[in-house]
Amino acid sequence: MTVEPLSQKDIEERLRELPGWSLQGDRIARTYRLGSHFAATAFVVHIAQIQEELDHHSDLTLGYDSVALTVHTHAAGGALTARDFALAERVEGIAAGHGAGDQ
Repeated sequence: MTVEPLSQKDIEERLRELPGWSLQGDRIARTYRLGSHFAATAFVVHIAQIQEELDHHSDLTLGYDSVALTVHTHAAGGALTARDFALAERVEGIAAGHGAGDQ
């Protein structure tokens, strides 16, 4: 997948397709609330598996019953790329199965 930075227009369009995600500085971010610490931990492990598959890693924070991600591409000088949105889409795809919702 390309590591070319996305334009601001592309970023805004892609964010519209990812409810709950927002632009925070030079990153896209989302926080999920889960039913327990164990559920949040299991979600983190599943996200880590996806990150390994994509060879693209986010900053991932585990709270008691929450998980926060911030994503950008180091290889593109910290800019946002298609890789960031691919990771966000994959995480969204598993969130409901873990009972993850909005913070």
